[in-house]
Amino acid sequence: MQASDRFNINSQLEHLQAKYVGTGHADMNRYEWAVNIQRDSYASYVGHYPLLAYFALAENESIGRERYNFMQKMLLPCGPPPEREDD
Repeated sequence: MQASDRFNINSQLEHLQAKYVGTGHADMNRYEWAVNIQRDSYASYVGHYPLLAYFALAENESIGRERYNFMQKMLLPCGPPPEREDD
């Protein structure tokens, strides 16, 4: 692998990280990464009607109630954030 290839790959990665929030970055901690994954999942469940209907059927709830529950879970999907260490 040449140096120019390595630079090109790094610049492509930086472009993806700037364009899409869920791809992460070097300073992202584990909590932020987990929150992104959970929120993306819940947004997908709400946005795809057949998947939402499947969850509603499996939990014996109405589709509107399931949509509401998923939207509520998107607020704090992994619980409150951990305490930050100030160094």
